[in-house]
Amino acid sequence: MSMVLFDVPGPKARVRHKILAVAGIAVALAAVAYVVMRFIATEQFTARRLDWINYKQIQLSLLEAIGNTLSAFAIGAVLALVFGALFAAARLSDHAWVRTPAAVIVEIFRAIPLVIMMFFFYYGLPSTGIKMSAFTAVVVSLMLYNGSVLAEIFRAGINSLPKGQSEAAYALGMRKTQVMTFVLLPQALRAMLPTIISQLVVLLKDTALGFLITFEELLRWGTLIGGDAVNFGRPMISVMIVVALIYIGMCLLLTWLATYLEKRNRRNKKVIKTDNDDAGQVQLGNASAAVGGVTV
Repeated sequence: MSMVLFDVPGPKARVRHKILAVAGIAVALAAVAYVVMRFIATEQFTARRLDWINYKQIQLSLLEAIGNTLSAFAIGAVLALVFGALFAAARLSDHAWVRTPAAVIVEIFRAIPLVIMMFFFYYGLPSTGIKMSAFTAVVVSLMLYNGSVLAEIFRAGINSLPKGQSEAAYALGMRKTQVMTFVLLPQALRAMLPTIISQLVVLLKDTALGFLITFEELLRWGTLIGGDAVNFGRPMISVMIVVALIYIGMCLLLTWLATYLEKRNRRNKKVIKTDNDDAGQVQLGNASAAVGGVTV
């Protein structure tokens, strides 16, 4: 028996795969255990290693760094969603003079690494007389890169919808722009919500690259605080653990939001379906009563 891409493993192959999986998990657990033991041996988990966070000035600078990170994420996410929606609609246009440039722009910004864009906007543009702050360079780079990826996500979501949706809208006399704005895009957003949230998580983590252009975000705060280890005894590893935990917490919140929205979307669909069924039963009941009246 064979699949499209590979042959289904037989009994011996399945046993071999299980052995390799168990061996791989054992090696990974051993590596994690070794790292944890080294942390314990060097007293990385003791309260003494984290006493630096009790200083008020450090707490205030940490809150400022988190605020900068969330601000760049929020503005970049909104702009990326708008950019993605507009260019997805442009790529689906019936006019080649709209569709072709949109495709070129999306492919170019998807192919350029995000770090290169940040360096270009922050260090390259000033040579032409255009100056950008670190915050603006980070936000614009996040918008262009993630917006291009979202444009492809939206386009795939719209193309996956049944053709009857657009045909029914056209039958009602709606124009192409109205069909895209009021019919197709809202449905594509609901269908692609998990993928969109995953890309927004990537966008949140990409804000950390802003420390390369001196943007005062969470990672740069960690490097500055940890860099004072010689003078103030702040070990870099404990600072990076705190930074990593904060990033994990923010990403988990986004994941929880995605799960909540998906469950709410399913619940709304069930309610709409139940209401339609009830309405149909009422109409059938009225029709039966009318027919009974005519018969009598």
